[in-house]
Amino acid sequence: MCPPSCLHALYGSNGRRGFLRQGVTAAAAAALGTQAVPARAAPAPAQPRSFSDVVDLTHPLFEGFPTYGGDKWFSMEPMFKFAKDGLNINRWTLVEHTGTHMDAPLHFSADGHSVADLPIGDLVVPLAVIDISRRAQDDPDASLTPDDVKTWEAAHGPLPDGCCVVMNSGWYKLLNSPKFTGSDGAGNNHTPGFHGETAHMLLGERNAKGIGVDTLSLDTGMQTRGGAFPVHYAWLGSGRWGVEGLTNLDQLPPRGATLVLAGPKVRGGTGGPSRVIALV
Repeated sequence: MCPPSCLHALYGSNGRRGFLRQGVTAAAAAALGTQAVPARAAPAPAQPRSFSDVVDLTHPLFEGFPTYGGDKWFSMEPMFKFAKDGLNINRWTLVEHTGTHMDAPLHFSADGHSVADLPIGDLVVPLAVIDISRRAQDDPDASLTPDDVKTWEAAHGPLPDGCCVVMNSGWYKLLNSPKFTGSDGAGNNHTPGFHGETAHMLLGERNAKGIGVDTLSLDTGMQTRGGAFPVHYAWLGSGRWGVEGLTNLDQLPPRGATLVLAGPKVRGGTGGPSRVIALV
């Protein structure tokens, strides 16, 4: 999700049961970032898995879905109605980065992969959920820090190889509250996100394919001021993807689920509303 300042700066065949029964194998390791770093934590080996539950991590998209600046980024109007035409078809008008959606590398790079170019194997990955909700409840500017990653690993083992690291700030529960955008009325947005140092840690010392948040931005709201976006530039610029606006994260274990990111396949797309599920 980009607030208005970002936009100005930038422009300026198995069924469900069969899938659950057979499981999927965790995707292969992603390429490392370009930073030179010391030895990293040994990744947990990928193992075949089976699943017994599916959790929908997607908010329904609707007209008026919150945006940082309050702009309307999605609208829907009928083209055909059943009573008159014998079928229903709606016309959608939307900005790519609205609702629960993915960020492709092209979003914050000159020539990165579009949503259509991302390897499909990179979109089915182990999931690591790091809970900072207690801290975020008292501090809307809270961020997921390198220490949070280390604390998670101390409890659950090394981050899975090729995983998606997701921040659970509890913010998804505020969707219908004015607090969701974190606006303070003075042009600032106070919402949790990843710390810039965490992005660089995951790039250089771990092997993650994606990161995700239950807020409007991978960066904290305050990190987006003036078009800074340190996490977006570092993470997406490295060729990796992000996903924003997740929900139902309390239904997931910290470790052991698999994320399926069913994003749009649009040539040249920088992102788009996505159906995101977790296999538990």
